[in-house]
Amino acid sequence: MGFLRSSDLTVSLKFTRSNPMCHYLQGFKFFGLHLDAGLSWTIHINTIVSKASKQLYFLKQLSRAGVPPQQLLHFYTAVIRPVLEYASPVWHYSITRAQSQHLESIQKRAVHIIFSFTRGMSYPNVLFVANLNSLKDRRDKFSRTFFQNMCKPASCLHHLLPPPRNTSVISRLRSSTPLPRPTSRTEKFESFVNFALNKYQSPL
Repeated sequence: MGFLRSSDLTVSLKFTRSNPMCHYLQGFKFFGLHLDAGLSWTIHINTIVSKASKQLYFLKQLSRAGVPPQQLLHFYTAVIRPVLEYASPVWHYSITRAQSQHLESIQKRAVHIIFSFTRGMSYPNVLFVANLNSLKDRRDKFSRTFFQNMCKPASCLHHLLPPPRNTSVISRLRSSTPLPRPTSRTEKFESFVNFALNKYQSPL
Protein backbone atom coordinates (compact mmCIF):
# COMPACT_ATOMS: atom_id res chain seq x y z
CA MET A 1 0.00 0.00 0.00
CA GLY A 2 1.22 3.51 -0.70
CA PHE A 3 0.12 7.12 -0.66
CA LEU A 4 -0.79 9.02 -3.80
CA ARG A 5 -0.52 12.80 -3.56
CA SER A 6 -1.80 15.03 -6.36
CA SER A 7 -1.22 18.68 -7.17
CA ASP A 8 -4.58 19.73 -5.69
CA LEU A 9 -3.41 18.60 -2.20
CA THR A 10 -5.72 15.59 -2.09
CA VAL A 11 -4.38 12.33 -0.71
CA SER A 12 -5.57 8.86 -1.60
CA LEU A 13 -4.45 5.34 -0.81
CA LYS A 14 -3.56 2.97 -3.59
CA PHE A 15 -3.31 -0.80 -3.17
CA THR A 16 -2.10 -1.65 -6.69
CA ARG A 17 1.62 -2.25 -7.08
CA SER A 18 2.34 -1.28 -10.67
CA ASN A 19 1.26 2.04 -12.09
CA PRO A 20 3.84 4.17 -13.93
CA MET A 21 1.66 7.29 -13.51
CA CYS A 22 1.72 7.15 -9.71
CA HIS A 23 4.45 7.99 -7.23
CA TYR A 24 4.29 5.83 -4.13
CA LEU A 25 5.54 6.91 -0.73
CA GLN A 26 5.84 4.99 2.51
CA GLY A 27 5.24 8.22 4.38
CA PHE A 28 5.26 11.96 3.94
CA LYS A 29 4.55 15.26 5.68
CA PHE A 30 1.13 16.75 4.95
CA PHE A 31 0.17 20.10 6.51
CA GLY A 32 2.54 19.45 9.40
CA LEU A 33 1.34 15.88 10.02
CA HIS A 34 3.63 12.96 9.34
CA LEU A 35 1.60 10.18 7.71
CA ASP A 36 2.86 6.67 7.09
CA ALA A 37 1.61 3.78 5.01
CA GLY A 38 0.97 1.69 8.12
CA LEU A 39 -1.79 4.11 9.19
CA SER A 40 -0.07 4.69 12.53
CA TRP A 41 1.23 7.85 14.20
CA THR A 42 4.63 6.43 15.12
CA ILE A 43 6.61 8.66 12.75
CA HIS A 44 4.62 11.75 13.72
CA ILE A 45 4.99 11.23 17.47
CA ASN A 46 8.70 10.46 17.19
CA THR A 47 9.21 13.54 15.02
CA ILE A 48 7.45 16.03 17.31
CA VAL A 49 9.07 14.54 20.41
CA SER A 50 12.48 14.87 18.78
CA LYS A 51 11.78 18.47 17.75
CA ALA A 52 10.48 19.46 21.19
CA SER A 53 13.39 17.70 22.88
CA LYS A 54 15.86 19.79 20.89
CA GLN A 55 14.03 22.97 21.91
CA LEU A 56 14.57 22.06 25.57
CA TYR A 57 18.19 23.07 24.97
CA PHE A 58 17.12 26.72 24.65
CA LEU A 59 15.07 26.38 27.84
CA LYS A 60 18.19 25.14 29.64
CA GLN A 61 20.23 28.06 28.31
CA LEU A 62 17.62 30.55 29.51
CA SER A 63 17.57 28.88 32.91
CA ARG A 64 21.37 29.06 33.19
CA ALA A 65 21.19 32.73 32.25
CA GLY A 66 19.04 33.40 35.30
CA VAL A 67 15.67 33.92 33.62
CA PRO A 68 12.90 33.75 36.29
CA PRO A 69 10.86 30.50 36.47
CA GLN A 70 7.60 32.15 35.41
CA GLN A 71 9.21 33.47 32.23
CA LEU A 72 10.73 30.06 31.58
CA LEU A 73 7.29 28.53 32.01
CA HIS A 74 5.88 31.04 29.56
CA PHE A 75 8.60 30.09 27.05
CA TYR A 76 7.66 26.43 27.42
CA THR A 77 3.91 26.98 26.97
CA ALA A 78 4.39 29.41 24.07
CA VAL A 79 7.18 27.71 22.12
CA ILE A 80 7.67 24.06 23.08
CA ARG A 81 4.24 22.77 24.10
CA PRO A 82 2.50 23.83 20.85
CA VAL A 83 4.88 21.52 18.98
CA LEU A 84 3.55 18.59 21.03
CA GLU A 85 -0.08 19.59 20.47
CA TYR A 86 -0.20 20.60 16.82
CA ALA A 87 -3.40 19.28 15.19
CA SER A 88 -3.88 16.98 18.18
CA PRO A 89 -7.60 16.23 17.51
CA VAL A 90 -6.45 14.43 14.36
CA TRP A 91 -4.29 11.90 16.19
CA HIS A 92 -5.11 12.10 19.91
CA TYR A 93 -7.67 9.29 19.91
CA SER A 94 -5.50 6.75 18.09
CA ILE A 95 -2.06 6.97 19.68
CA THR A 96 -0.89 4.27 22.07
CA ARG A 97 -0.40 4.68 25.81
CA ALA A 98 3.36 4.45 25.32
CA GLN A 99 3.26 7.26 22.77
CA SER A 100 1.16 9.40 25.11
CA GLN A 101 3.68 8.83 27.92
CA HIS A 102 6.48 9.70 25.50
CA LEU A 103 4.85 13.10 24.96
CA GLU A 104 4.33 13.62 28.69
CA SER A 105 8.03 12.92 29.31
CA ILE A 106 8.93 16.09 27.40
CA GLN A 107 6.67 18.19 29.60
CA LYS A 108 8.12 16.55 32.71
CA ARG A 109 11.67 17.33 31.56
CA ALA A 110 10.68 20.93 30.87
CA VAL A 111 9.29 21.40 34.37
CA HIS A 112 12.44 19.85 35.87
CA ILE A 113 14.47 22.49 34.03
CA ILE A 114 12.21 25.31 35.20
CA PHE A 115 11.78 24.07 38.79
CA SER A 116 14.85 21.97 39.58
CA PHE A 117 13.50 20.96 43.01
CA THR A 118 10.79 18.87 41.29
CA ARG A 119 13.32 16.19 40.30
CA GLY A 120 12.29 12.93 41.92
CA MET A 121 8.66 14.01 42.33
CA SER A 122 5.79 12.07 40.81
CA TYR A 123 4.36 13.46 37.60
CA PRO A 124 1.05 14.63 39.19
CA ASN A 125 3.05 16.59 41.80
CA VAL A 126 5.26 18.03 39.07
CA LEU A 127 2.16 19.29 37.26
CA PHE A 128 0.80 20.73 40.50
CA VAL A 129 3.99 22.71 41.13
CA ALA A 130 3.98 24.14 37.61
CA ASN A 131 0.20 24.66 37.58
CA LEU A 132 -0.08 22.69 34.33
CA ASN A 133 -2.51 20.09 33.04
CA SER A 134 -1.31 16.87 31.50
CA LEU A 135 -0.96 16.91 27.72
CA LYS A 136 -3.46 14.07 27.51
CA ASP A 137 -6.12 16.08 29.35
CA ARG A 138 -5.45 19.10 27.15
CA ARG A 139 -5.73 17.02 23.96
CA ASP A 140 -8.98 15.56 25.15
CA LYS A 141 -10.34 19.04 25.85
CA PHE A 142 -9.25 20.27 22.41
CA SER A 143 -10.87 17.26 20.75
CA ARG A 144 -14.14 17.75 22.62
CA THR A 145 -14.25 21.42 21.63
CA PHE A 146 -13.43 20.53 18.03
CA PHE A 147 -16.31 18.05 17.93
CA GLN A 148 -18.72 20.53 19.50
CA ASN A 149 -17.81 23.04 16.80
CA MET A 150 -18.40 20.36 14.16
CA CYS A 151 -21.92 19.91 15.50
CA LYS A 152 -22.79 23.50 14.63
CA PRO A 153 -24.62 23.69 11.27
CA ALA A 154 -22.38 26.57 10.19
CA SER A 155 -19.27 24.40 10.45
CA CYS A 156 -17.63 23.38 7.16
CA LEU A 157 -17.22 19.88 8.65
CA HIS A 158 -20.82 19.50 9.78
CA HIS A 159 -21.66 17.38 6.72
CA LEU A 160 -19.34 14.63 8.00
CA LEU A 161 -21.74 13.87 10.86
CA PRO A 162 -24.61 11.40 10.47
CA PRO A 163 -28.22 12.67 10.36
CA PRO A 164 -29.73 13.35 13.81
CA ARG A 165 -31.90 10.68 15.38
CA ASN A 166 -35.67 10.86 15.36
CA THR A 167 -36.68 12.82 18.47
CA SER A 168 -39.97 10.93 18.79
CA VAL A 169 -38.01 7.70 19.18
CA ILE A 170 -35.16 8.80 21.42
CA SER A 171 -37.56 10.56 23.81
CA ARG A 172 -38.77 7.11 24.92
CA LEU A 173 -35.28 5.79 25.64
CA ARG A 174 -33.64 5.89 29.07
CA SER A 175 -30.36 7.21 27.74
CA SER A 176 -30.17 8.79 24.33
CA THR A 177 -27.94 11.04 22.27
CA PRO A 178 -28.91 13.45 19.49
CA LEU A 179 -26.69 11.63 16.95
CA PRO A 180 -26.38 7.85 16.51
CA ARG A 181 -23.38 6.15 18.07
CA PRO A 182 -21.53 3.90 15.60
CA THR A 183 -20.20 0.51 16.64
CA SER A 184 -17.07 -1.22 15.40
CA ARG A 185 -15.13 -4.37 16.24
CA THR A 186 -11.84 -2.52 16.62
CA GLU A 187 -10.76 1.01 17.50
CA LYS A 188 -7.38 0.78 15.76
CA PHE A 189 -8.47 2.44 12.51
CA GLU A 190 -11.48 4.28 13.90
CA SER A 191 -12.09 7.77 12.54
CA PHE A 192 -12.24 10.86 14.72
CA VAL A 193 -15.94 11.27 13.93
CA ASN A 194 -16.80 7.78 15.16
CA PHE A 195 -14.64 8.26 18.25
CA ALA A 196 -16.22 11.62 19.06
CA LEU A 197 -19.77 10.36 18.51
CA ASN A 198 -19.14 7.67 21.12
CA LYS A 199 -17.23 9.75 23.66
CA TYR A 200 -18.19 13.42 23.43
CA GLN A 201 -21.95 13.36 22.99
CA SER A 202 -24.05 14.44 25.94
CA PRO A 203 -27.30 12.50 26.63
CA LEU A 204 -30.50 14.41 25.99
